[in-house]
Amino acid sequence: MTHLDAASGTVPAAPAALGEPTRRVGAGWIAAFATAWFGIWMAQLTPVQLLLPAQVDERLHPEDWVDSVVAFGAISGVAALATIIAYPLTGALSDRTTSRFGRRRPWILIGALVFAVSLVLLGFQSEMWAIGAAWVAASVGFCIMTAALTATISDQVPVNQRGFVSGWMSAPQAVGIIVGLLLVTELVTDRVTGYALLAAILVVLAVPFLFRHDEPLTATERTRVTAKHIISGFWISPRKHPDFGWTLLSRVMVSIGNALGTSLLLYFLMFQLDDEHAEADLILLTLIYMVFVILASLGLGKLSDRLGRRKAFVFLASGLQGVAALLLAIVPDLSVAMVAAGLLGLGYGCFLSVDQALATQVLPDAATRGKDLGIMNIASAVPQAIAPLIGAAAVVMTGSFVLVFVLSAVFAFGGALAVARVRSVR
Repeated sequence: MTHLDAASGTVPAAPAALGEPTRRVGAGWIAAFATAWFGIWMAQLTPVQLLLPAQVDERLHPEDWVDSVVAFGAISGVAALATIIAYPLTGALSDRTTSRFGRRRPWILIGALVFAVSLVLLGFQSEMWAIGAAWVAASVGFCIMTAALTATISDQVPVNQRGFVSGWMSAPQAVGIIVGLLLVTELVTDRVTGYALLAAILVVLAVPFLFRHDEPLTATERTRVTAKHIISGFWISPRKHPDFGWTLLSRVMVSIGNALGTSLLLYFLMFQLDDEHAEADLILLTLIYMVFVILASLGLGKLSDRLGRRKAFVFLASGLQGVAALLLAIVPDLSVAMVAAGLLGLGYGCFLSVDQALATQVLPDAATRGKDLGIMNIASAVPQAIAPLIGAAAVVMTGSFVLVFVLSAVFAFGGALAVARVRSVR
């Protein structure tokens, strides 16, 4: 609803911190933004892909490899529960922060430190409960940091540049995975050093963005912080805001599909294909995936900006991921996995950049961008945590990975259908 100024009868200008950005961000801002995400993805996905499952397997030494998959899935599931709370809560707190350093920068720093310290501690753990607790703490740090960082897109980037800028959020994901895997398999030889190295890189690469301007929120613009307001803000009615609801549902489904197709890949290579060079082939598949993620996220993100269209790109991206998963389900073979990795990277790279831009255009309220994007980010982070649990259950039921990849395809295709229901964005 629009409110008139009582004295002049005119519509007051939006506060600087809450206004819709119109000035394009420069190369320096984008470089600092991409650098921060590079460190984040390296620190988050290297443990998920290699360090954490290997740590669990080393601790259990199971007679049946399925037990290791189940334990890894359980740890990921607990982390997912923490993520559901941490993302919108810390996003809401950053919305209301009146620091002279801005709303987002203090939380980016806090999140980086929590994330880094937790990773260092994780490297020293040998008991399953301690491994799980340290990973949950690391996941919370990840949420704090990325909730604030993602909100800077809505705060500072104009709509016609968001696809390209969001591409610089997703492209580093692919590079971060491959560089992280190389670091912990080639440069360092023990788990403790590997986790510590990732933690140090995370903090160092976050520093450049902490020096970028972040418009402070004045005390008069600040919404009062109460437990009731924060808890009630966790629910955004899909009836009042249907496009937000459909975008959220689409992201949940596509993210689960992608995570099912990637999070158990090491186990797939080791136990389904009996691959003697599983770790090396995991790096190869990740490299193929990386190349296509980068090309798609930057190229198609920019094309989406130029055409002013989002839905068609997200629909296509979701469909490509579904096709890639079906290939793995039908023909479980290393050469087919290479083709699937390319298709998955092409689809997910496009999805990451364009869907993020779409999400910023369906937010209900400028004053709650951090909280609302925190809710939207749950749809990306939680699937990464629960997919191993779903996949583990599928493996236990069938004794193979076929059902895992079939479910991956079903979720991806479902995400394509959901985004087609969005009406306010082309």
